[in-house]
Amino acid sequence: MRFSDLIDAVRNQPDAVVIPPEWGQGRASFGGLVAALQYEAMRACVPADRPVRSLAITFVGPVEPDVPVSFQVDVLREGKAVSQVLGRAVQNGQVVTVVQGSFGASRSSVVAVQADSAPEFKDVEQCQELPYIKGGTPEFMRHLAMRWSVGGLPFTGNKSRSMGGWVRLRGDVKEEPLDEGHILALVDAWPPALLPHLTQMAPGSTLTWTIEFVQPLLELSTLDWCQYLAEIEHAQDGYGHVAAKFWSADGRLIAMSRQTVTIFG
Repeated sequence: MRFSDLIDAVRNQPDAVVIPPEWGQGRASFGGLVAALQYEAMRACVPADRPVRSLAITFVGPVEPDVPVSFQVDVLREGKAVSQVLGRAVQNGQVVTVVQGSFGASRSSVVAVQADSAPEFKDVEQCQELPYIKGGTPEFMRHLAMRWSVGGLPFTGNKSRSMGGWVRLRGDVKEEPLDEGHILALVDAWPPALLPHLTQMAPGSTLTWTIEFVQPLLELSTLDWCQYLAEIEHAQDGYGHVAAKFWSADGRLIAMSRQTVTIFG
């Protein structure tokens, strides 16, 4: 089932979306997809001239594949320019994901500061791609391609504080403009930047995630390669704090991300 098919499903019937196992991540569904589906339900409740500026996401519990999920939305406040929205994914009567979103119309301002450009990565064709291996990598990776340019692959004992490279959707992809839902999936596709520090497989997951979008979004295709770079800021007691940025292939900033992750091992 394509990413676009699941987005259509939540737009048509947000109260009962079934995520198939092919989008799994261990015993749970892929968190980036869950966040994207919740965002789409929230987007439908906000005026079109108010693009999303930031999302604060908490993964309360795993979202089971093949079990209906209800993506619920409450508009907390609509001001003159900003809408504050709360989204909840509910499964089996339990809240499994909470998203607080800020949607804001453009404002007049004399302040304009250009973002830093992306770092110089090796050409995408020269970078190692993490393959999809049934039973060896998360199932959702059949739908996403990542090519490493900085740092090491998970569980290789690489102690770099940085990890990143190129990312895009792969497989049977509907060619359409890149939007915030796609970005949520592409950013969260990358494993926690602390996993390369380990030398053997161990579980790791995102506890909380904040992402901010640079508006208006660039006119890109879902088939375009984008750039991702994460930096470990601190890790101790089984928790790590990671900041990341996401750029277009030509180095223009699209989104900024921060995650608290749990790491065992």
